Amino acid sequence: MSELPDTVCPSSTRSWQRLGDLGRDFSGITIRDLFGRTADRFSRFSLDVDGLLLDYSKQRLDTDVFQQLLELASECQFQDWRTALFSEAHVNASEQRAAGHWRLRDPQGHPQVAHQLQRLEILADRVHQGHWRGVYGDVVTDVVNIGVGGSELGPLMASLALQDESIQARVRPRVHFVSGMDGSQLGQLLETLNPRQTLFLVSSKSFSTVDTLSNAATARDWLSRHLGEGDALLRCHFVGVSAHPEKMTAWGIPVENQLTLWDWVGGRFSLWSSIGLPVALAAGFPAFMAMLDGAREMDSHFRHADPAQNLPLVLALIDIWNVNFLDIRARAVLPYDGRLKGLPVYLEQLEMESNGKSVDRQGNAVSYHTCPVIWGEVGPNAQHAFYQLLHQGTQPVACEFVAVASRQHRQDLGASRDSLAAQHRLSLANCLAQSRLLAFGDSGEGELEKHQRYRGNQPCSTIMMDDLSPTNLGRLIAAYEHKVFAAAVIWGINPFDQWGVELGKVMSGALLPVIEGEESPAEGLDSSTEGLLGRVRR
Repeated sequence: MSELPDTVCPSSTRSWQRLGDLGRDFSGITIRDLFGRTADRFSRFSLDVDGLLLDYSKQRLDTDVFQQLLELASECQFQDWRTALFSEAHVNASEQRAAGHWRLRDPQGHPQVAHQLQRLEILADRVHQGHWRGVYGDVVTDVVNIGVGGSELGPLMASLALQDESIQARVRPRVHFVSGMDGSQLGQLLETLNPRQTLFLVSSKSFSTVDTLSNAATARDWLSRHLGEGDALLRCHFVGVSAHPEKMTAWGIPVENQLTLWDWVGGRFSLWSSIGLPVALAAGFPAFMAMLDGAREMDSHFRHADPAQNLPLVLALIDIWNVNFLDIRARAVLPYDGRLKGLPVYLEQLEMESNGKSVDRQGNAVSYHTCPVIWGEVGPNAQHAFYQLLHQGTQPVACEFVAVASRQHRQDLGASRDSLAAQHRLSLANCLAQSRLLAFGDSGEGELEKHQRYRGNQPCSTIMMDDLSPTNLGRLIAAYEHKVFAAAVIWGINPFDQWGVELGKVMSGALLPVIEGEESPAEGLDSSTEGLLGRVRR
């Protein structure tokens, strides 16, 4: 195992102190001022990496700020930590693991990854060719992914994004996603499905997550009531994906229906593994592999590009500047393509579960803010929901627009392709207009009342893809993954653990017997929880 670089406290560096001074200087400088000073800001503050364009010219920074941010990355040993990531080093030190999700994009260099991809391809092909049959011989037409967190959000996001992909198949299954632990989501879905033609994917890295196993048990009970019990039911209607095959076997999933992943794959980084089976089923295995190819290209860019031209690092530095020096602690993710509607919630988990930390790698409390609050919605919906706050509210919010320059619609869509293309252009016009208005505000001219004014000065970035191909989607998601790591390096935190979600699971396990009437509330319980339990039990 390689040794890890030292952890540097960022607030003790010279560049951090200098950035603090610059942040105070910027308190009275607007984005409009910055464009007035530098007419060619777009060429200076944009990057184009293999058709993935990042325009950060509408951020509240200049060349001096950017150079100090690069110096901060250097003082925090960014390049040494980047080398450690692409090695066997235990960069996830609290769990004594490497973080090897990037290996999933390189099957030629990792035989165990190649083997699982081959098994995934065979399984997907059986469904697409109509060879996967239910217990009574019916062709599977519907696939239900049962998972939660990383076992749902990544596959759901990518399946929606790639819905326009054409696949060569006799059967294109409808792919559904279920995660809610209260059963209402699954219950409503089951009312619409034919049990004879439904295949369930039980996806859980640990195969012990109570949400997932509760839904899986309900699905098994539903199938048993309609189709009868027996080994054939599990063999024909269940596939398992987990890092623990022994638990899948104990649950009843036969070995030939099991796909695996590894402990060095974090849940929220697992889209590229067998957890991505729903993507292969929804968009085709070639599309899934093209997505991996795009991610591998971004891995190479992140690994080798000069810091000033390194797209994930630049994204991280923008967050650090906004959060730590301009006191902008929220970022709205605003995709202007309906296929990317799963992106904001996917990034909420990826970024906030990774970098929502208050303790550094040495166990010391940090004295600065780390991850911003991430939130968002598809742009046209957002315009009619919370853009009022962005334009005229009192909170500063950094905005991140995600757009697709060109869209090709499938031939088999019922609507006119010309009409759909016109709608896409309308969406792009709104994206560019909103970005401009948030940054610059109104012109200040005319006889507008105060309540009609747009103050502007909300910092904005725009990420634009040439098209939403599987390859570009892979590049985009891998860029966000590496951005998370780069920011964590500078903040001195571990982005690969998530201890903040564990204690709640333990406490819920202790409260369940009380809710079910099997035990009395424990002594010393707070009055709020005691009162709520009393209401439930009544």
